[in-house]
Amino acid sequence: MPSRHPAEVGYGHVVESYVTRTYGGLPRCLVLNGGRFLGLRWWHTTRFTLHLLNDAAAITDEELEALLGYEWRSRLTAAWLIGVDRRERFRARIGALLLASEVCYSGSAYCFALARFGTHADAEILAAYLDHYLPRTDLHYDQPAALGALLRLDAVLGTHHSDRFTEPDGLWDQWVKGVGRLGYPSYIPTEQRRWADVQCEFANDWSRP
Repeated sequence: MPSRHPAEVGYGHVVESYVTRTYGGLPRCLVLNGGRFLGLRWWHTTRFTLHLLNDAAAITDEELEALLGYEWRSRLTAAWLIGVDRRERFRARIGALLLASEVCYSGSAYCFALARFGTHADAEILAAYLDHYLPRTDLHYDQPAALGALLRLDAVLGTHHSDRFTEPDGLWDQWVKGVGRLGYPSYIPTEQRRWADVQCEFANDWSRP
């Protein structure tokens, strides 16, 4: 599906309002992508977080749709705002975007949103993504983020969706070996789960002022 600038659908303000606002010289989208706000040592963490919480509560569904229909920076930011505010009505939209994998970087934010929603339906979306993309050992997309989110959901829900992926010499091991030959690092499931936990606990621990 071709992307459309938000201005084309009557929401030309949303990129400046929600995506490119700067913190420490970096636009919000790059701060979200890099994750530096998850560490308390960053000087701008409190300001960044309060603005993120306020915007997640204030942005309208229509503004979010405008961002989700544009490029990766806008989609990444929208997915974080959706996840922080737990707008579960966007589940199907987020799931479709994750499976389509049309643009770079934003997929990890979709995984965060699904992990934050925290239901069986979200686990099924993540499992469907892994079923589709783990066999592609020539592609490095958002498989690590998806597995981390699924492992977190299994722990929260008491389910075992991830077991069939992480069994010895299973789809996960085969994918790691495949992308390893392309020069990517060896991803460890427990580390992917830890990163999903850090993201979700960040959202859980902060309350709106």
